[in-house]
This record gives sequence, structure tokens and C-alpha cells, in this order.
Amino acid sequence: MKRVFKIAAAVGLVGALLAGGYLAYLQVNYYRIADHQKLTVTNLQRAQLAVDHPYTATTYNIGFGAYNERYSFFMDTGTTKQGHHTRGKYGKATSRAAVQRSTTFVIKQIKAQHPDFALFQEIDTNSTRSYHVNQVRRVAAAFPHLGRVFASNFHSAYLLVPPTDPHGTVRSGLLTLSRYQVQSAQRRQYPVSTHLIEKFVDLDRCFVVLTLPVQNGRHLIMINSHMSAYDRGGKMRAAQLKLLTGVMKQARDRGDYVIVGGDFNHALGKQIMTHFRTNQRVPNWVSKMSNQDLPAGFRIVRADNYWTTPTVRATDTAYVPGKTYTTVVDGFIVSDNVTATAHNLATHFQETDHNPVKLTFKLQAE
Repeated sequence: MKRVFKIAAAVGLVGALLAGGYLAYLQVNYYRIADHQKLTVTNLQRAQLAVDHPYTATTYNIGFGAYNERYSFFMDTGTTKQGHHTRGKYGKATSRAAVQRSTTFVIKQIKAQHPDFALFQEIDTNSTRSYHVNQVRRVAAAFPHLGRVFASNFHSAYLLVPPTDPHGTVRSGLLTLSRYQVQSAQRRQYPVSTHLIEKFVDLDRCFVVLTLPVQNGRHLIMINSHMSAYDRGGKMRAAQLKLLTGVMKQARDRGDYVIVGGDFNHALGKQIMTHFRTNQRVPNWVSKMSNQDLPAGFRIVRADNYWTTPTVRATDTAYVPGKTYTTVVDGFIVSDNVTATAHNLATHFQETDHNPVKLTFKLQAE
């Protein structure tokens, strides 16, 4: 019996040492990218924006090439209306071929829109979860005549969760393409959780601020943003929204034009949280954002098909139309000197857990 206890104690000690060593490894490799980081504009364009001219922009969270209709993600949990609890399965894409197929699909969808600006979120460069497919390189090659800016939005050491399909190391970020001259680009750091575990899986949220000259002497401030999702109660997202809206207000107070696009990880309106048919309760990660949360002079551009086409699905299960929870979290915010309309592009979540959104806009003469 003593021998059994000794073996059990030894196993427990080894386990504790391994766990402690792994946490130490995560901590040693943990760092946050400095705020106000200057970003490189590659393939700089010369054309400048003009007032009263129509332009288009798209935003698309491409989900690192993993989220086809059958995919579920290990960090997502949910509850059916009958009270059954659900949790996603996978930590990485099901195969390298799946990532390549998804990336090809994304490129095809955006090429069909011929946008002047294309904003991408959750696009990987060298991650275990996407089998080290460089999605940024693939997308950039598909749009050789557009300038581009990339910013890291998530980098991590090797994450051993879930044990059956580890998420691994992650190098991911925000990619912005532009047909027009970008004068400067800056990475702004969002506040994130400092909780022992959460800080390793929600690193390193940011938004990108592009400054584009306009022929009338003003500037368009184009922002690409991806807020936190795994933020129970929305505390971090509230802090992130405060920072973002502060930057927006400063730009408008200078007389500039402002457009913010991306994945806000907020339902864009209270009613849309429960509008679409589903067999699930509203997930814990869903918070609400409306025009009342924005500074005076700004508005969320509600898509013309807002009530019929959601932009995100829950990923605690595979996608089943009419059963899986869906809502609208992707889109654009504009200042009052920008006229704009939007349309949610229905891809039926074939290769990503988001639908892209297209904005058509004009900068007003003042």
C-alpha cells in the first residue's frame, strides 16, 4: 500500500512540476506589443480621395481559415432553449487543405466586390491552428494593385488547449488593403484581461488607424478593429469601446472624416440579439452596442438587409440554419460628414463563421 501511495505522490509531483513549468513558459513568452506602434505601408498607392465621389469598403473576419459549416471551436459554449449545454470541439482547423480552401473562398468573395478598401480580421501568418498557411501573403498576392498594412492582433506561445487538438502557437492580425494613398498607419493597443489564463488566449487585441489624405486638405481616418469576444460581462469590451470612441472623436474634432470597420463582437442593436430564428439562448459572449454608445456625430451604418442576413454564427456546434444562434456584429461606423449605405453579403457561413459586409460611401464637401 505504501508503494502505491509513493507512486501516486510521485505522479502528482511530476504533474505539478510539468504544469508549473508550462505556466512559467507561457509567462516568459508573454508580452504585449507597445501602443502607438508605427506600421509599414506596403505597395503605397499615389491616388488621393476626393469629396462627393462614391467609394466602397468591405470588412471580413475570416476566422483563420477554419470555420466551415461543420466546424466548432473549443472555447465557444452555449445552451439550447431546452437547457442542454454545448461546447465546441476543435482547437485548430481540421486540415491544411481546409485552410487553403477557406482562404481561396474568402479571396473570391472579396474580389467579386471590387472594393477600394478591404478590411480583414483574424487572418494568420504563421500559426499552428491554420497549419502555418500564410493567409496574409495569399490575400496580398490576390490584390497586387492595392496598398496594404498589417498589424499583429494575436500572438501567443504554444497553447496546449484543448488537449485533444491543441491550438498551438498563433501569429495573427488585421490586414487592410487600400486603393488610395495611405499617409500613415498606426497600431493602437486595446486593453485586455490580465487574468492568469485569459491573458494568454486574448492577446494582443488592437485596432489600426490609417490616415489618408483627401484632395480638399482634410483626411479620412480609416480604422480596422477587432474587439475581444471571450469577455464574460463585457468589461474589457467596454474599456476597448471607450478607447476606440475617444480616437474617433479626436479625429472628428479635427475636422476629419472617420470610418470604423470590423468585427465589433457586439450585437449592433438590442433587437438583433434575439431576432433570428434559433434553438439556442443568447450566448454569454454577446454584448450590445448602439448609436447611444457612440460620440455625438457618429452612427452605425445599418445594412439594408440587416433584418434578414446575420453576420456571425455561434461556433459551439456545427452550423445548422434555423437552429444555430446568429446575429449581426460586423459592420461600419461613420462620422456625420460621411454618407454611407451598407449590405451584408450572404455566404451562408460556408467557409467562415462570419459574413462580410460592404460599405458604399461618399465624403461630403464641407
